[in-house]
Amino acid sequence: MEQKSEFRVENQREYRHQNAIQWLYSHCSVQRWLLLFSASFHFVSVVAYSLSMIYFGRAVGEVIQPTRAGGVLHFAALVLLVLLLGGLCTLFAEIMLETVAQRLGRDARKELYISLLAKSQTFHDGQKVGDIMARATEDISQLIIMVNPGFLFVVEISLGLVIPIISIATIAPQLSLVPIIFVGLYLISGRWFLNMLLPVSQGQRSSYGQMTAVLEEAIDGIEVVKASNREDGERIKLRHAAKIYRDLFAKQGRIEAFYLPMFFYAITLGLAFFHGVRLLELGTLQFAELVAFMGLMALIRFPAFEGIFAFTFLLMGYASAERILKVIVAKADLDENIAGYRANLTGEIIFDQVSFGFEGHATLKNVSFRVAPGETVAIVGQTGSGKTTLTELINRTYDVDQGRILIDGVDVRDWNLNSLRSQISKIEQDVFLFRRTVEENVALGTPEASQAKIQQAASAAQAHDFILGFSDGYATEVGSRGVTLSGGQRQRIALARAFLTDPRILILDDSTSAIDSQTEDEIQRAIRNAQKDRTTLLITHRLSQIRWADHILVMEDGELIGDGTHESLMQHCAVYRRIFMRYEVEMPEMIQS
Repeated sequence: MEQKSEFRVENQREYRHQNAIQWLYSHCSVQRWLLLFSASFHFVSVVAYSLSMIYFGRAVGEVIQPTRAGGVLHFAALVLLVLLLGGLCTLFAEIMLETVAQRLGRDARKELYISLLAKSQTFHDGQKVGDIMARATEDISQLIIMVNPGFLFVVEISLGLVIPIISIATIAPQLSLVPIIFVGLYLISGRWFLNMLLPVSQGQRSSYGQMTAVLEEAIDGIEVVKASNREDGERIKLRHAAKIYRDLFAKQGRIEAFYLPMFFYAITLGLAFFHGVRLLELGTLQFAELVAFMGLMALIRFPAFEGIFAFTFLLMGYASAERILKVIVAKADLDENIAGYRANLTGEIIFDQVSFGFEGHATLKNVSFRVAPGETVAIVGQTGSGKTTLTELINRTYDVDQGRILIDGVDVRDWNLNSLRSQISKIEQDVFLFRRTVEENVALGTPEASQAKIQQAASAAQAHDFILGFSDGYATEVGSRGVTLSGGQRQRIALARAFLTDPRILILDDSTSAIDSQTEDEIQRAIRNAQKDRTTLLITHRLSQIRWADHILVMEDGELIGDGTHESLMQHCAVYRRIFMRYEVEMPEMIQS
């Protein structure tokens, strides 16, 4: 079954998602030729180092019992040449492997980012931003380290054990007995080491994500933290998360302290020397061969030692791959519906017995109404009555649980998602601006817009004058979430963004709440001009906006309890009358106007 997705990239490479190993293999297999060449160069390198030990032994033999003139110099030159060859091969191998590692990081990060863009709002509602960032940064870095030097160590261990033992067998087959026993013990202890370290590695990656989430949440909400005098509380919270992360590393250190292969190697080296000396005494082994044999045994030490790093890097990479893959394969509730209905909207909206809720709690209950093309509808109700949720179903931020929503007579689930959303614009009370220039924020939905059109949209939203007041004008970079701007400035930039996209359906979610009365009057005129020939939904408590709506929807506890004009609702809807009466007491001059 095809994975649902709100966003797809054409011709994107498909990777295997059965498990972390299959996913890693499918990513690395893209670079299989580089991996093959890297392994081949490593093979030549290890063979060269093994040959250097054999030639070194023969040089010692020439010193003890010369067989020809210049024999020592001959073997010394061979040692130099094979070591030079080994060094060059190692260089080429590591360059290729680092290329594979960086490409893996790039491709994995790209796949993760695209999958995050494709996930529905329901998915993102349940995520911690800091943890997601940890997966996109630190976990990706662990994948890179897993390949280089992790995979490099695995290759060096495999070749560094097998080739020297084969070389030893060419000197005297019986000498290979002790190193073969060592390899068996190495594999057994390595399996135990992996089993002990895997859950610790998984815990480390998870705890790092949790620690990052705590940090991100505190920094993102730093204004609230300071206003609430919560610095000490947040410090303690982060210290607790950091302690869990630290304790897992301490546990990893205790496990690594019991890394047995080096202990086995020390015993193996002693036994090998004893065995070699014994064969020398029996006359079945020459002294030069004993020197070469011990040189080859010395080559085995590094593979035995680097196993502790190889196992750690591989397990950390594997744990990170599991965390990344978990996000990638997470179920998306909505689908882009590439083959869905596409058309220019006229703006008719029909809710037909719509019910919706979050985690079993009903937010909307059997809501039905119709908005004709070009109408302006005000939605009023107490906080928590379902007003915002109602509008979020129109552009399929969420999908209904029951019933259906029709746009121009077509169920929103049958529309192509991109076609639907590109013709609907929503401005919320809490406007989000990116840490980019003012111009980029205005042109967010239409990056191809000309400078003239951007300024025209800003003028219509009463934003042009204050933007020109900035030192860099439209090139001024706003702070994260637009914190360097006032609430009114942010909302006017959001209005300019909406005007520039020229939507057929405009949703204003209390979008003038942070604007003073004089500016509101100016924006009201801009909005009135902007809503010509387009359907507009207003979530508002401002009577100045409610009065010029074609009709009004009254929400209470997720139910639609009133639908009509101001006059009819005042007569027949007690909830609306109570809301209006409250404003009449608080703002009598507005009512009279």
